[in-house]
Amino acid sequence: MSRSPFAANPPAEPASYSWEATDEGVAARFGIPVEQVVRFDLNTSPAPPALLAEMLAAGRFETSLSEYPPGDYRHLVEAAAARYGVGADEVVPGCGADEVLDMCVKAFLPAGGRSVIPTPTYAMYRVHTEQRGGVVVPVPRMGPDRGFALDLPAVRDAARDASVVWLCNPNNPTGAEEPDGAIEQLVAEIAADASGAGRRPPAVVVDEAYAEFTGRSVIPMRTRFPNLVVVRTASKAYALAGLRVGFAVAAPETLRRIALFRPPGSVGTISESVVTRALREPAAMEANVARVATERPRLAEALAAVGWAPYPSVAPFLLVDLGSRARASFAAEALMRRGLVPRTFSPGHPAAQCLRLTVRAPHENDRLIAAVREIAPEVPA
Repeated sequence: MSRSPFAANPPAEPASYSWEATDEGVAARFGIPVEQVVRFDLNTSPAPPALLAEMLAAGRFETSLSEYPPGDYRHLVEAAAARYGVGADEVVPGCGADEVLDMCVKAFLPAGGRSVIPTPTYAMYRVHTEQRGGVVVPVPRMGPDRGFALDLPAVRDAARDASVVWLCNPNNPTGAEEPDGAIEQLVAEIAADASGAGRRPPAVVVDEAYAEFTGRSVIPMRTRFPNLVVVRTASKAYALAGLRVGFAVAAPETLRRIALFRPPGSVGTISESVVTRALREPAAMEANVARVATERPRLAEALAAVGWAPYPSVAPFLLVDLGSRARASFAAEALMRRGLVPRTFSPGHPAAQCLRLTVRAPHENDRLIAAVREIAPEVPA
């Protein structure tokens, strides 16, 4: 078994999220028109569904924009509950998945509590933990020959004295999905360990931001494991990242703890109305998922043809290992010079030698492929 390139623990980082440069910043730095900038770094979709423009043009929403949105978000919650196959008392909305994660950490992680984070993964789990005064317990993932899967025994052992366990499935930035039954096995073992020791199990928060791209979810497990919280979003497959709507899905008694920390009115009226309709009319989402399923292998094959072989992915992005931080930095700079913005990682990050590339529209992917073909021979050995 090969050693995971992600085995090294990242150094302590400041409790804030690092964004890439803005479109305007990239354009100004490289002297290109801002219209030429394409975001391959944010895992977003090329365009929102047509229903957004239609609803904005009509200007009719559930409440007047001069008033606050409905306090119970009843229609939004009902639409999400129907989409995820749960009861309305098992859904809490938030301003994007990030606010939902923040509500979870406030509900379950006391100051000084331990937060188990398989690495590498979404940076906000660390950020939320540190901002709450918690202790990050990183657990390296398995190597590429094991599909970067969770190290189940290591996560289970780390969870024995933890308050929260964070899981991302499919995982960001690796694009890998856990093997069938792996998360269920882990949650069951964590619950059994806690029961045997006579203590409450830690909350297990499963971030399913990319679940629509696989059609699989651990939501049905909530009825057996009240410590399980599943986080969903309208940002990715629904192509509505700018509207900032996410959801926590869990057993009613667990949701009540989370809902205590939901700010009033954090989901705006336009966002509430548009996402409600998008959840009820999933055709655009399904078309978006189909686009990614077609474009992802095409992009991966083109990258592999020039020696930039990406890791297998089920998500709307590809993680490309360039072998060293220096090579990754060179390639990133060359792409941005052409207006194509990849996701890069800091020198101490366990994926510092990689670039993450979003699967975008065919013509945008064509631009990326052409640029990579130009750049590849220039990347230093």
